[in-house]
Amino acid sequence: MIMLYLFRGKMYEIRWHGRGGQGVVTASEILASAALKENKYIQSFPDFGPERMGAPVKAFTRIDDKTINIHSQIYEPDAVVVLDPTLLGMVNVSEGLKKNGVLVVNTKESKEEIKNKTGFPGKIFVVDATGIALETIGKPLANVCGVGALSKVSGVVKKENIIKTVQEIMCTKFPEKIVKGNVDSANRGFDEVK
Repeated sequence: MIMLYLFRGKMYEIRWHGRGGQGVVTASEILASAALKENKYIQSFPDFGPERMGAPVKAFTRIDDKTINIHSQIYEPDAVVVLDPTLLGMVNVSEGLKKNGVLVVNTKESKEEIKNKTGFPGKIFVVDATGIALETIGKPLANVCGVGALSKVSGVVKKENIIKTVQEIMCTKFPEKIVKGNVDSANRGFDEVK
């Protein structure tokens, strides 16, 4: 079993990388909302330049057992989730990532290939989130699958709270078929990350 339970009563900081329109900000918000269900304190916020489809986007999530008084970007994250693997050669996704942190990448490539591309010497996890999303929701939106994968490797939020949050957020915007597909995507991200 992969679950590392890295969150043990200290602030846990996540940086998300993707492109505009891929749901990077939504992924951060889902994780934060799920943590709220566990009575944790949260922050979730985006960082992007010109708002256009396909432009590189970052989002940040902070989770803690006590009030969060920091109000800046995250410069030394505990985890980085890369939803768009084409960013690996363009953006230094492991910049500032703690040596004992985790890097989760949406890719079909091996951990070794990602290590060679990023130079990150720590724990690397891979999941074919795009492939899973195509099978479960019919669109290449890897964000919910990425949240499930992060939940598994970090233990920062329980899977059942991720699922409840996905259902709550998605049911207000989408038909039941899309909601179910996103729940399946989160579950498979959790189960298939390696």
